[in-house]
Amino acid sequence: MDIKADICVVRFAELSTKGKNKKDFVRLLRKNINEAMRSFDGVKVVGSFDRIYVYLNGADDVLVLARLQQIFGISTISLAVKVEQDIEQMKDVAVALMKREPKSSFKVITRRADKTFGLVTDQINRALGTAILMNTEHVVDVHNPEIKVLVEVRPGEVYITVNTVQGAHGFPVGIQGKAMLLISGGIDSPVAGYLSNKRGIEVECVHFQSPPYTSQAALSKVMDLTRKMTAGQSEIRMHIVNFTDLQLQINHFIPESYRITIMRRMMIRIAQGLANNRKCKALITGECVGQVASQTLDSIQVISAVADLPILRPLVMFDKNDIIAIAEKIGTYDISIRPYEDCCTVFTPINPVTRPTLHKAEFYEKSFDFSPYVVECIEKAETVFVKYNEKRAEDTLF
Repeated sequence: MDIKADICVVRFAELSTKGKNKKDFVRLLRKNINEAMRSFDGVKVVGSFDRIYVYLNGADDVLVLARLQQIFGISTISLAVKVEQDIEQMKDVAVALMKREPKSSFKVITRRADKTFGLVTDQINRALGTAILMNTEHVVDVHNPEIKVLVEVRPGEVYITVNTVQGAHGFPVGIQGKAMLLISGGIDSPVAGYLSNKRGIEVECVHFQSPPYTSQAALSKVMDLTRKMTAGQSEIRMHIVNFTDLQLQINHFIPESYRITIMRRMMIRIAQGLANNRKCKALITGECVGQVASQTLDSIQVISAVADLPILRPLVMFDKNDIIAIAEKIGTYDISIRPYEDCCTVFTPINPVTRPTLHKAEFYEKSFDFSPYVVECIEKAETVFVKYNEKRAEDTLF
């Protein structure tokens, strides 16, 4: 019996715990799925209160499933076969699907959204379970089955599946609003962006470049990292700031040990200006306590003092190995280790201060009028849109 999946059954993740806000979560998740499915001809997305159904209509089920696994807010996904509300057809399909599986234990679990169907849940479970037992080598285990045969009885049709895969979990991107991610070419910031997406935050990115001290290859590296991030958020707005003039002023007027501290304070000011223009609710960085001189608690305190918006630091307590593991999982690690310098590493002092004080930072900033440079960086920032590239989908899987 030749059987091919007709539909993907999508189940929700944490959004199901949100009570009265559930409709908003479902609506946004359906919107995000619709955007992700645009690259597949004929695919149709239909939502209900507790499920979203993605009708394949001839699209490649493996590729559709892989794309759905990248979308935050999804708990599990099943490739299902659609049959009529006929118990004999249901048994035939269940048996055919289980014959593809290696010998294992199983349990039939039926969910009846259509209560008018002629058989009750237990009768359906017994009928399909008996058919599988009689026609395959599988055994029943109702307590710890290796395979769950899921049956959904809906008005006019029934969905049957034996394979359920995990989704990306988390919240639908955008449900928490928008934040501005300071992205470099390093390992940490793309991971911070990924984790922010997972918590339902839509990200825009700001990148600081210092031509001619940083190369076009360095910028291309950052764009490739951002493109990887579009697996979770189909389109990302990137703001590219030319930081050279301000950085040269910092190098000229600020003592070497405080240059990184002052540079980071300027970056926060600029990022916040862009964030306010874009109605972002927060800034996001890839900082991790103690990792480098600018990420000690003293440094974080002094740098954060210039911000009015909250600064989210998803990696703040992570070990580096944990960050690397996530970077490898989301496909950004190999890009991040390309040997191209960013504006921070190019101008790194030999002995940066690890315990800066706010008094000294503010004193040194009075050495020159930085405000016009900050304003210019904000006003002249170049904005580009980085979109998910379906032709390279295999490179951007989580």
